[in-house]
Amino acid sequence: MSTANIYATPRVVTDLAECQFYHTMDIPGYGVVQGQWDLRHCVDSYLGHVCFTGKRVLDVGCASGFLSLHMERQGAEVVSYDLSENHPWDIVPFAKTDYRQLIEERKNDIRKLNNSYWLNHRAHQSHARVVYGTVYAMPSQIGPVDISVFGNILLHLRDPFLALYNALRLTRSTVIVTDVLSRRDYYKSLFGLLRRPTQRFMPDFRSGKPDDCFWILTPEAIIQFLGVLGFEETVLTYRGQPFRGGPARSFTVVGRRTAGTPEV
Repeated sequence: MSTANIYATPRVVTDLAECQFYHTMDIPGYGVVQGQWDLRHCVDSYLGHVCFTGKRVLDVGCASGFLSLHMERQGAEVVSYDLSENHPWDIVPFAKTDYRQLIEERKNDIRKLNNSYWLNHRAHQSHARVVYGTVYAMPSQIGPVDISVFGNILLHLRDPFLALYNALRLTRSTVIVTDVLSRRDYYKSLFGLLRRPTQRFMPDFRSGKPDDCFWILTPEAIIQFLGVLGFEETVLTYRGQPFRGGPARSFTVVGRRTAGTPEV
């Protein structure tokens, strides 16, 4: 496969009704469009105050493109990476549920998320490029990047460590990982009591929920993952941020490569 062929052809999308927005965004010609997360006033802290000027960045799980567009405005060359409707969403395979049917139903959601990205891309006159695929098989043709970003996606993945491995084998210097904390873990963190790396399984077979979230990962677990992959210097920050009209507790880990080299 040539490098040119891994990039998606831009899609012309102009109708908001054909879109599903993950982030609340200000879109030229459309105004404010509501999404689940509103990072407009905290995006710099969300991304760990990392400088993107002159950097090549891989935005893993780009959704509607809010982070991709922000990093591009900061001077980055951005490669946005996400599922297309041709790739399966990670659904919890409850034996009592027809999860294959759920995967089929999610294809419409993925298509609308992709549409929201392309509507934004066109409205903002973006030059970011898009690669569609799963986090478990990222093409090496993407080439080396300076920074990889995982914005609140690890909890949704069956194998978060494999996803990190696949992106960080391409990454020269920096990784940014954000994720959510449970209420209990958030208050423990405030008092310095959250010290053990923990990965808790979220799905409950009794309720059959959630069907698209697998893990609660503590920051210490993320730090251990990154250290194994050669990113041993880390900075951890906590914050609250708006989610569906209410507060959410989350954290950001910024890791710097100290060992190993990219495999491309």
